[in-house]
Amino acid sequence: MIGSTSRMLALLSLLQTRRDWPGKVLAERLDVTPRTVRRDIDRLRELGYRIEAIKGPDGGYRLGAGSELPPLLFDDAQAVAVAVALRSAPLVGVDIEEAALRAFATVRQVMPSRLRHRIDGITFTGERTGSRVEPAVLEAVSAAVRERRTLRFDHGGKDGPPRRAEPHAVVARKGRWYLIAWDLDRDDWRIFRLDKITPRTPTGPVFTPRPLPAADAISFLAARSKGSDGADRWPCTGEIVVDLPARDVALWIGDGHFEELTPTSCRLVIGSWSWTGLLAYVIRWDAPFTIVGPEPLIAAARTLAARVGAAADISSK
Repeated sequence: MIGSTSRMLALLSLLQTRRDWPGKVLAERLDVTPRTVRRDIDRLRELGYRIEAIKGPDGGYRLGAGSELPPLLFDDAQAVAVAVALRSAPLVGVDIEEAALRAFATVRQVMPSRLRHRIDGITFTGERTGSRVEPAVLEAVSAAVRERRTLRFDHGGKDGPPRRAEPHAVVARKGRWYLIAWDLDRDDWRIFRLDKITPRTPTGPVFTPRPLPAADAISFLAARSKGSDGADRWPCTGEIVVDLPARDVALWIGDGHFEELTPTSCRLVIGSWSWTGLLAYVIRWDAPFTIVGPEPLIAAARTLAARVGAAADISSK
């Protein structure tokens, strides 16, 4: 039989892995009597853990949320995950860097040496966003989304009247945070950057959510960033063969696709807001290319060639 301290830690670990535990099952897992389980539960409660009793034929226990933060128990994988998450806080776009660094120092200090060596060996760099979201703003907007309450806020300054919107979802994308909402003043779906939002209080009335014109909030944001109404795709997609090795285009293809044809050429399928924009995307490689299709892309190329030729003629005069 394991010692009482180790047994209590094992009991706490079990309670953290699932919501409800029958007392008999806990006793079997710990190889003790149900009476010993009850005694250890009482000790954990004295340490600040809120452990609720479950009524029923067998009885049981559930780890609930307490009024204060008691000592936490992590296994090795959880401890490393928490440390990495805290160290990457500067990259998420929310102004919690100082608090995250203090939390990381606290967690690291109580780690055994084997874990400290593991997390100290994990090093990485990333691109920080130029704008940061205040935690209070993120909390207020997320609460309005969760409670389905109309949100009143200033956007980009306090010069004009407050905006009124029915918040649908908060989405993080490429280091920025966005609110997807139905704009009541413009009677349409809008996307707002959270770093430019200043919520006003109190919030408005509860509303009935409208169906989003996309499969989900992430797809909607991706679609709007490409100029599409609902589907996550570019309005204009074309196929082009460019006389460059695949290695020279692979890093710049974005969300397009490429296929190596020869050591010095590859086939690209790429999209853009417009056919002319798609051509501009390809021309930047400054290499010969052939347009496979579709016909609107070929027509746009002819038009662009005429415009460039006319501009060259004017410049030469």
